[in-house]
Amino acid sequence: MSWFYLILAGMLEIGWPLGLKLAQQEGYRWQGIAAALACIVGSGFFLFLAQKNIPMGTAYAVWTGIGAAGAFLVGVAFSTMPPTSAAGSAHS
Repeated sequence: MSWFYLILAGMLEIGWPLGLKLAQQEGYRWQGIAAALACIVGSGFFLFLAQKNIPMGTAYAVWTGIGAAGAFLVGVAFSTMPPTSAAGSAHS
């Protein structure tokens, strides 16, 4: 069950930046903030459950990896802007 909790925590970790992005849209401020807060709380809770049987370093690495990669992929999939690297965005 611990790995299930960890994957669920990682998926919720993807949700909170999306909630904050939604909060920037006209008319969705409070819904986005509420979604972000729910995802933050849920992600932390399921990470807590996962760490009962998975070492902290492993759990944290998997959790942040799912969150970072997932947020990037969802952002690319639903954004109208192309993905850029740090070097690519430095061009004037």
